[in-house]
Amino acid sequence: MKEITNNLNEKIYYIVVWIVIAIMISGLFIDNPRFGEFGVVYIAHLILVFILSICLLLYPKNGTAVLRLTIIIVASVYFYTLFLFYPETSSTFVFLCFLPALSILYFDSKLFYFSLFLNGISIIIIFGYIVLTDGLQYPFIEEDLIGNFFNFVASQIIVYFIFYLTNGRIKKLQIYYEQIQHSERLKTTGQLAAAVAHEIRNPLTVVKGFLQVYEKDSSFSHIQKGHFTLMIDELNTAEEVISQFLSVAKPDKENVTENVDVKLVLRSVTDLLHSYGLLHDNRIELNVTEDCMISANTIEFKQLLINLIKNAIEASHFGDPVFVTAGREKDFVVIQVIDYGRGMSEAEVAFLGTPFYSLKSKGTGLGMMICFNIVEKFNGTIDFQSSIGRGTTVMIRIPAS
Repeated sequence: MKEITNNLNEKIYYIVVWIVIAIMISGLFIDNPRFGEFGVVYIAHLILVFILSICLLLYPKNGTAVLRLTIIIVASVYFYTLFLFYPETSSTFVFLCFLPALSILYFDSKLFYFSLFLNGISIIIIFGYIVLTDGLQYPFIEEDLIGNFFNFVASQIIVYFIFYLTNGRIKKLQIYYEQIQHSERLKTTGQLAAAVAHEIRNPLTVVKGFLQVYEKDSSFSHIQKGHFTLMIDELNTAEEVISQFLSVAKPDKENVTENVDVKLVLRSVTDLLHSYGLLHDNRIELNVTEDCMISANTIEFKQLLINLIKNAIEASHFGDPVFVTAGREKDFVVIQVIDYGRGMSEAEVAFLGTPFYSLKSKGTGLGMMICFNIVEKFNGTIDFQSSIGRGTTVMIRIPAS
């Protein structure tokens, strides 16, 4: 139970496991009607206790999905063995009812559904066996077969409800944790960007001022003035980059918002980037439904889309299309940018938006930081689904206006 042992003291885990093992071992000797016979049933009971104990002890050091599955299967076989071969012990039926609850401790939804399915199939087989054979061996089941079956079904519903609530809470905590991480990234980048931008902007302003004076000085030739103009243009470009840093550092929440028609903006952006895509033979396929209106700043919204679509084109293979879709989903407008390029690993996706992290050789990560910042200002969310060699899907959800 790696998720548990990471939070709780590992010693406590082993104490609990050793107590469970002691209880299972005591069941082999204390008041066991088959003790001393050493028949097939008793040996099977002994082997299952041994295997389950080893698995539980190994898990903190080797918490793989295979070992989790092994523990669930062995535990199921163990409790069903107790139920079948120790019919005089009615309490084992209670363990069967809540057996899937064990998988909740692993925080693995697939494992839980497998355990629930396995338990359901197993109990149907067991009840069928009791009906078709001598039910007198299991009097507490046979006396009220239908009632016990409904009790079992009710217990599975209760277990599922507990799993549903627990899993939902865990997902909310994960989202909250990711939001905190993202906020910390923005804060760190903002502080660094503000300091760097301030120190760089001051000398640039001085240099630009002198160049503007020289540009108007009649003592310089036309060619020299052209050089001054070129230098001023480059300084303006540098100042624009600094302004982008400051837009991350101190986002302007006073920007005017308006009702933006997503379809019109997407058409404008895709037309703008059409020629850029043709450089690599990448066409942009646009599919937008009607009535996609959001409350946003048009300039920032265009900047967001240009960054994402441009990234998709640059990540795509030669000749591959880039798909851009938008539509309404209840109270949200959902925009997707899909490419079939190199894709990203889970670790690479997790670092997106990190200060100065970029998968491009000459990238700074600033563009993606600005994208995260803009989406946050629109009270939206941005998610990435990607796998190596299969491409990337960027999904933006923004409240509809």
